[in-house]
Amino acid sequence: MTVPKLSIQQVTRRFGNMTALASTDLDVRQGEFVCVVGPSGCGKSTLFNLISGVLAPDSGHILIDGNDVTGRSGHVGYMLQKDLLLPWMSVIDNIVLGAILKGGATREQRAAGVALAERYGLGEFINHYPAALSGGMRQRVALMRTLAMRHDVMLLDEPFGALDSQTRLAMQQWLLTVWTEQHRTVVFVTHDIDEAIFMADRVVVMTPRPGRIQEIFSVDIARPRPLSCLTSPVFTLLKRQILDLIYTEQPAQEALAHDQHP
Repeated sequence: MTVPKLSIQQVTRRFGNMTALASTDLDVRQGEFVCVVGPSGCGKSTLFNLISGVLAPDSGHILIDGNDVTGRSGHVGYMLQKDLLLPWMSVIDNIVLGAILKGGATREQRAAGVALAERYGLGEFINHYPAALSGGMRQRVALMRTLAMRHDVMLLDEPFGALDSQTRLAMQQWLLTVWTEQHRTVVFVTHDIDEAIFMADRVVVMTPRPGRIQEIFSVDIARPRPLSCLTSPVFTLLKRQILDLIYTEQPAQEALAHDQHP
């Protein structure tokens, strides 16, 4: 049986008396694109911090390629909604920042960074500074920086959340092109159900706090996915099912909390 690229096994996390993440299990295959959705406060970011090793779980284990990496950092690429580009560094220096922080980027690493930039539409901007770039371009640089760190598993935490709708759609299509060519394993957090279905092989739906995985949907829409799929019957049905889970579960949880704390 094939070992999952990423395996989350009975992971929990508490903050004081609050359970942020109830026991959670999830396997992600090599090269898979998985989107995680759910209401605010459901533990999506906590889950990412646990996978990346920023936080240690209270119980459970996290494995990459069958190796236990629980509570250890440096095994995944992690991109946040804010691009966090260093304004005093050029685009190419921001792309190879990981190498710079480890003692300096070699000529080969810089050449690889330039090749990434040129391949994915940033070639003419490598000597520009972040202030000269649009929001979409800045997010491209941030993703190139994550790719340049050469981790097979990439965690993308609402990377397009701050973009306008047209730029966001263009970035979704661009990211799918990068993912297809780079063969990375992607776990992508979003509040946008359309974005999740359009991009993912599977959509993981989480419940309100305490966060847990409620259901996982396979997206049976052939790739590459044309924009017309956004209005297809399969897409619409899947969106309705996910919305029903999120917005019927949330009032029930709130009612329960009210009963327990009148």
